[in-house]
Amino acid sequence: MDAAAWDARYDRADLLWTADPNRFLVEEVASLPPGRALDLACGEGRNAVWLAGRGWSATGVDFSAVAMTKARELAARSDVEVAWVLADVTEHVPPAGAFDLVLVLYLHLPAPERALVLGRAAAALAPGGTILVVGHDTTNLTDGVGGPQDERVLFTPDEVVAELQRGADDLQVERAERVHRTVATEAGDRVAIDALVRCRRPPAA
Repeated sequence: MDAAAWDARYDRADLLWTADPNRFLVEEVASLPPGRALDLACGEGRNAVWLAGRGWSATGVDFSAVAMTKARELAARSDVEVAWVLADVTEHVPPAGAFDLVLVLYLHLPAPERALVLGRAAAALAPGGTILVVGHDTTNLTDGVGGPQDERVLFTPDEVVAELQRGADDLQVERAERVHRTVATEAGDRVAIDALVRCRRPPAA
């Protein structure tokens, strides 16, 4: 989907997602000391706003102007400051080594574009920084529920690790696995299958 299509999708609801942060973000990041954070494809800004509320200096990047407007409104309601950047993440080049935390949550692109974004995301990590990538796993198409129905934009933990390490070959893999997420449907609770990867760049010597 292009920016116009996402604008139309975001425009159909008050919040397309919720104002609450992603559950995996909370589980994986809550114990980290605040620093500089970058949220790529931040959508309506819920994760960047949550980080800002915990003392992080957060930057959110997305190509949907409608989503950016909602993100600013959410930040204002939450009484936090976030730097919002209206840009396509496939074209945006974050400054190298500038962030203590980089998030790429539920960004689904064909493999070449995904590899480009993840490589740049990894390069943006400062020494000692953490990168968290979460999205619908390839197996979700057949064994899970929801998410994109195009296998070309799904991925596995191993694919994510390989693409991250092309951008920063010193990354240390702390977690790379499939995780399950309960989803309420009209037919009852079902399970979605996500790929989760958390890596860390070693501190400077």
